[in-house]
Amino acid sequence: MSTSTPTEREVAKKARKAGIASFIGTTIEWYDFYIYGTAAALVFGQVFFSDELSAGVGTLLAFVTLWAGFLARPIGGIIFGHLGDRIGRKNTLVITLIMMGFATVGIGLLPTYAQIGMWAPALLVFLRVVQGIAVGGEWGGAVLIASENAPKGKGILYSAFAQQGSPAGNLLATMAFFFLAAMPTPEFLLYGWRIPFIFSALLVIVGMIIRLKLEESDAMKAVLARKKTVKLPIGEVLRKHWVLVLLGAGALPLAQVTYFKNTFALSWATNELGYERGTFLSIIAIALVVQFIVQPFGAVLVSKIDMRKAMCLMIVPELFLMPAMFFAIRTETFAIAAIGMCLATIPHSMFYGAIAGLLARAFPANIRYSGLSAAYQLCSLIVGGGTPVLAQWILNSSGDVTGVAIAAAAYAAVSLVCTLLLLKRTGYDPKALSSAEQSDADELELERRDAAAAEIADAADDGAAARDATDPVVRTARAHVPA
Repeated sequence: MSTSTPTEREVAKKARKAGIASFIGTTIEWYDFYIYGTAAALVFGQVFFSDELSAGVGTLLAFVTLWAGFLARPIGGIIFGHLGDRIGRKNTLVITLIMMGFATVGIGLLPTYAQIGMWAPALLVFLRVVQGIAVGGEWGGAVLIASENAPKGKGILYSAFAQQGSPAGNLLATMAFFFLAAMPTPEFLLYGWRIPFIFSALLVIVGMIIRLKLEESDAMKAVLARKKTVKLPIGEVLRKHWVLVLLGAGALPLAQVTYFKNTFALSWATNELGYERGTFLSIIAIALVVQFIVQPFGAVLVSKIDMRKAMCLMIVPELFLMPAMFFAIRTETFAIAAIGMCLATIPHSMFYGAIAGLLARAFPANIRYSGLSAAYQLCSLIVGGGTPVLAQWILNSSGDVTGVAIAAAAYAAVSLVCTLLLLKRTGYDPKALSSAEQSDADELELERRDAAAAEIADAADDGAAARDATDPVVRTARAHVPA
């Protein structure tokens, strides 16, 4: 029989509900976002651009349209970070899901370059920008709705629910194209690639049903109840916490190496090395299953030991394993390529499972959505969408993947330095409040003391007035006071 009090059970139930809803919602959003990257690697260069271009140039242009979504993500982070810090997390998550579904289904229905010429890539970029705005506003809210509803001391662990949506959505996207890969190329180019995009409509309906039943986070309820919302949250973030934003963005490049693995490597392996689409998609799928399994252990590890040590254990191996992955793929041996990709996946997946919780701890509750989104989307703007473009440009320029491997290792090095600097500012004891959380707690305690003191003073004034009203000397003196 459980010995927990009803209040504890209620908190635990709400936390699980918020975590599961966060996971399902982010899975759908990331599925929509990742199918674009897969399609860009496989077909967009041929479908939405002139067939007079070389295959390498067509792929590079397709990756540039992919980048457009990343360029738009900071806009989404600012807009929905503002709304999330002003009116709450839940409503913003409903809006972003609707936007993502509209854009994704729209891409699946777009005419090709052969049908409408330059309008095809122009409309493709527009819908990709809508996707970027949606996911830019989604991520921070999903992390916070899970972490802020978590039981005390388990915010980092519960933030991992939202992070699990990334490998789950990526795996769904990869499997969707895996099952279509057996189609003859003409049929695949004509309509096969469209099926995963149009299928998104069903997923969005499921996500909407779940999100409409979601409760607002407790931390945001407290901010609204105390009327502590900020008029312009992003202005407050940039004015007082810009160093944390830069360090947070600098910590995140390792979270973007998935675009080396899944987007660039897919194009390189199928176009340059001779892998069949289905073969390499199956390698990616195996790595994504590994990611889904090991990723939560990053949040567990960083919640148990000194955060600096935990992050070093997750980041340092990637300095060697990510470059090694490219050379494993270049052997054109299925088993070696799969092992190489799986080994490279483990460290950055664990890092991704932990980093959201660390970033959420860095900012005060009333600007947390804006601060978290600003850091993540700044990195996405500079690094995320540019990763396959950079990798393809290096490959086109040098004809060799060595430069790409070096760039991947550099991502890990930057993340290591900035993560350690971030922890130096926010605190590295997983069992203690971060500096921002402690500041929020101190402010709340001060307000409680002031309120208690005001109540005591009011009670004292009321008591004095009552005594005066019954004191005959005071009554006589008041009666002789001139009007």
